[in-house]
Parts: sequence; structure tokens; C-alpha cells
Amino acid sequence: MKRFFLLILLFISSFSFSQKELQNDYLLAENYYREGEYKKATQIFKKLYDESPFNTTYLGRLITCYQETAAFIKAEDLLKSRIKANASQIYLYVYLGHNYELQQQKENAKINYEFALNSLDKYAAYSGIIGRLFKDYNLLDNAILAYEKAMMKNENANYSFQIAQIYGEKGDFKKMFKAYINLVDKNENYFNLVQRYTSKYITEDAENEKNILFRKTLLRKSVSKPKDVWNVLLSWLFTQQKDYGKALIQEKALFHRNPTDLSAVFTLGEIAFDNKEYETAEQCFNFIREKSILKAEKINANLYIAKIAVAIKNPEAKTIFQSLFTQFGKNTSTIKLQVAYADFLTFQKNEPEEAKEVLKEALSFSNSKFDKARIKLKLGDVLVFTGKFNKALIYFSQIQTQLKNNELAQQARFKVAQTSYFKGDFPWAKAQLKVLKGATTQLIANDALDLFLIISDNEPVDSIPSGLTEYAKADLLAFQNKNEEAITVLTSILNNESLKTLNGGFLPITNNVLFKMAKLQIKQEKYEDAILNLEKIIATDEQGFLTDDVFYEMAEVYNNKLNSPEKASEYYQKIIFEHSSSIYLVDARKKYRKLRGDAIN
Repeated sequence: MKRFFLLILLFISSFSFSQKELQNDYLLAENYYREGEYKKATQIFKKLYDESPFNTTYLGRLITCYQETAAFIKAEDLLKSRIKANASQIYLYVYLGHNYELQQQKENAKINYEFALNSLDKYAAYSGIIGRLFKDYNLLDNAILAYEKAMMKNENANYSFQIAQIYGEKGDFKKMFKAYINLVDKNENYFNLVQRYTSKYITEDAENEKNILFRKTLLRKSVSKPKDVWNVLLSWLFTQQKDYGKALIQEKALFHRNPTDLSAVFTLGEIAFDNKEYETAEQCFNFIREKSILKAEKINANLYIAKIAVAIKNPEAKTIFQSLFTQFGKNTSTIKLQVAYADFLTFQKNEPEEAKEVLKEALSFSNSKFDKARIKLKLGDVLVFTGKFNKALIYFSQIQTQLKNNELAQQARFKVAQTSYFKGDFPWAKAQLKVLKGATTQLIANDALDLFLIISDNEPVDSIPSGLTEYAKADLLAFQNKNEEAITVLTSILNNESLKTLNGGFLPITNNVLFKMAKLQIKQEKYEDAILNLEKIIATDEQGFLTDDVFYEMAEVYNNKLNSPEKASEYYQKIIFEHSSSIYLVDARKKYRKLRGDAIN
């Protein structure tokens, strides 16, 4: 008996060793194959195939190696012997056809390809592998035929995804979108997958050919076979195009069919608000106020209504806030509303002392550490506004300690850096910003990088003043909404001849100063002055790192403020043709086409 078990153990051990050796041989052969060393790969794959003749991976690799080394006869003999042994393996005819095609024997290739496709009527199970082989050989029409035959023969087979991808490779986007939509029509579980792949072709430009095709395909489908999912996709498309009003129409239609969930409308409202499309945003949140039966949802919608009033400088904004506190009270449910009110009092009404009282009261009844952090962040902002930097830093530092790695902690770290920068402590500000350049929130990372570059590019060298201290002071004044005072400080930097002399006749911070002045002048509606400063930047450094920002600002001012579409077009066009990697490219193209009079679909 012991002898019997020993024999079994030896067999298992020998088998395991053999499997490991095969795996090592395969990995070595794959390495040679991928590096294009086909002769070396051929020897190993031949050995592997001889030991496992039913392994289709070994077979496929061996045939390719023969073909890559021009051993077409060996490949043909191998394939014919396999076909003779088992004629039902019809995918082998695709290999054989490709082998003929490589030898320029087009007719023989065509015969074998057609035989493989025709044989699918009898051997439909091979449709998947045959379709994949045709796709690998770039025989895309044949691949589509193979997949379509499979679906005709078996109603449970679904190769719509593969077909859609192939149409995409062929550049037939109309059929590609139709195939993707048919896939969702058959099974809505494919929705996220289809949305992800479709997003590769959709842009923010409603006039883009692919956007138009996708929209028309969806509309046709929604008419012929109405489903909620088509409205969801249309809403998504319109949102990508920033056509938020059209997206809201779709969301309202969905809600009226299923009046239980308003989360999609709320998300749309947030997106519209973030993109300063306040009219549509207000429509979204008013719809929620009207339809929602949830108190928390109503409070959040009203919070945005108040924020919109602030953004559009509605003179009734303060009254709106106070009426909301009358309706919902000052309690844990309205903490975000109270924080927004404190921000409004400080930065719009210049009433920081009242804002402090609002925040301290909120802090007294907040239960969540996250709510406390939000209150302390705003309290820190108010303290910076009033010049109480050290007290502000205490609050920001508390948040960092209490909520490590949270987004609120990252915001607090940025505010520590910004406050240190305002104080003139540039080394400490840089140290904080360096950490934040890898922040998980892109907005924080971008803001951190911008401020890091301003400090790094203009930090005093060998104690020689560079204008950075004065620039930081102007930045603080702008933060405090003291725009005229900020411009005065910025002007003094430009007029400081001793600073220029100390820096070899040119002050590196000059373009930052001019750009900051222009932005402030735009806020003051001094558009001609802003244009003059932007033009000075271009005159001194047309290929500088601020160039696309400058062009976009100029285009926007000419387009929206000075009613000069010709000049606006000129600068949008500069972004399109001279700054193709600019973050403003899509907007510039869209606005340029609109000014040019292109039809908008």
C-alpha cells in the first residue's frame, strides 16, 4: 500500500515539474515572439505543439512563426494535416487563407475565407474565433459577416460589441453607433460599457460629425422603440456638449415617467452651475424644490438657488438667505447653507464680523467632524480676509490633523500655503504646494501648481528683491476684493525702476503682474485697459507659458464685452491653430464656428 502511494506521489511530482517546465518554455517562446525573434520562437513553439497538439495557442503561434520566416509550405502542410484529421475545425481555413494571401495567391485565399464563412451555417460554434481571426488579419468585412452569422444562427449570441468596434476601426461611425445602441437594446447591463466606448468619439462640440450621428441614431431608436435608456443617453450627450437646457428636457421626461429619483436633475444642476450656466442651473434646482418630498433635497436645492443669486449679483441675495433660515432654521441640516451665507457676507457684503458670528454659532451645534472642518475652512478664510493670518493657520492646521488624506484636509493644506504666501513666507508655502501638486482633486492640484510656479519662477535670488513680495500683497488685496488697491500695488511693481535694475533690466514677474491686472480690470469692467495689458504680454513674449490664457481672455472680452466678433474670431483662431494642446481649444473652436456663422445642429 505504501508503495502504491509513493508511486502516486512521484507521478504528481513529475506532472507538476513537467507543467512548470512547459510554462517556462511558453514564456520564453512568447518573449522571443514579441521581440520578433521568430526563428528562436519557432523551435520552442514546435516542441510545445508536438507535446500538446490540441492547444490552439501553440498552433496559432507556430503558424505565425512559420509565416514570419517565410516557411509557408510548412504552415500549409501543418494546416492541411490538421484539417484532414478534423474537418470540423473550420477556423483553420482562415489561417490557410491568410497563408495563401501572404504568398500573393489571392484567389486561393478568397476560396478558403469563403469556405470558413459558409461553413458557419453548420459549425456556428466557431463564429467567435473566426471573427477574431479575420479582425486580427484586418479583414474587417469578413469579421463582421462571421459575427452576424453567429447572431442569426443563435439568438442568444451577442457580438454587437465586437461589430461596433470593427465599424469604429473602419471609420463607419454611423453603423458603429447603431451597433452600440443595439447592444444596449438587447441588454441594458451593457450601458456603462457602451457609454465608456462611445465617449472616445464624443466631444464638447455639438457640430462634431460623430456627435450628430450619435444624436440622430438615438433619436431614431427612441421613436421606433421608446425606452428610458435612450433619454439617459441623450441627456449624457447634451451634457457633454454643454447643452444643459436640452439635457434637462430629457431628465424631466425621465422623472415624469418615474417620479421617485431627482438625483440626475441635481447632478445636472451642479454641472450647469459649475459651468456658469446659471439660468439652466436655476431651472434644475427650482424643479427639485417643486417636486421633491425630501427635506434634505429641498435644502440642497435652495442652497444652490442662493449661490446663483450671489453669482449673478442679485440685490435680493441676502433676503433669500434669511428667508431660507426662516423656512429651514439654523441647525445641523443647514450647515452648508450657513457656510455659504458667511462667504457671501464676507466677500460680497464686506461684513466679516457678522460672518464670524454665523460660523461660530454653526460650530457650536455641528456634530460631524466633516461639518466642523467645512466651518473652520470658511472661518479661516474670513480671518485671512481680516488679516488675522496666524488665527487662520490654526484652524487650517486643525483640519489637516483631524482629517488626514481627506479632500477637506487637502483644501486646508492649500489654504495654509496660500496664507503663508500672503504673509511672505515663500519657502513654507512652496513646501506645502509641492505636496499638493499630486492632490487627488484636480482643481486643488492645478491651483497648487499655478501658485508653486509663480513662487518658484519669481523667488528672490541672493536676497535681491524680485517683486514677489509686492505681488503677493496685491494677490491678498484681490482676495479681499480690494481690486483698486491691488491694481495700485501691481502698477507700482511695473514702475519700480530699482527693481528692474537689480534684476538686470528686466523683471521676470512682469507678465504675471500684467495678467493679474488685466483680470482685475475685467472684473471692474475696464475692458480697454485690460486689452492693453494683455497686448503688452504678447508683445514681450508671444510664445510664453501665459500665451493661450492671454489669447482666450482677449477673445472673450472682444466677444462678450466689446461686441467685436472679428477681433474675437482672430484670437479664438490663434488658439485653434497655434495652441492645439490648450485647455481652451474646444471652447475656442466652438465659439469661433458660431461667430463664423456655421450652422449649429
